[in-house]
Amino acid sequence: MTPKTSIPADRLGEPHAQLRDAGGKLLGGVVFKDGQWVLGLDGRIVGESASAAHVLAILKRAAAIARGEGREVSLVFSATLRAAAHQEAADQGMEFEAFQQHLLAQMNKAEPQAD
Repeated sequence: MTPKTSIPADRLGEPHAQLRDAGGKLLGGVVFKDGQWVLGLDGRIVGESASAAHVLAILKRAAAIARGEGREVSLVFSATLRAAAHQEAADQGMEFEAFQQHLLAQMNKAEPQAD
């Protein structure tokens, strides 16, 4: 098992979202660093994107999955992330909720099918 490496706070990026369980444990989050929205889940960086809408939609999906499993979670995000995500969706001619549904449909198509 690889030991966790501590990263100084000033190198993490500007925090914009956090997903926490009922006990306050950080499950996931989004930071903005070097022009990219960086998504972390379960203590690992799982991706980065120039798309605020993508990372916010994915983090909201993670919260929905956890709630669907019966876990109590809270998701908070910055006005900056929300505005960027909603503007990006609007630039594509959609409300953010429609953008989320479209992204979910794309993700479901990309999932490998069980034999």
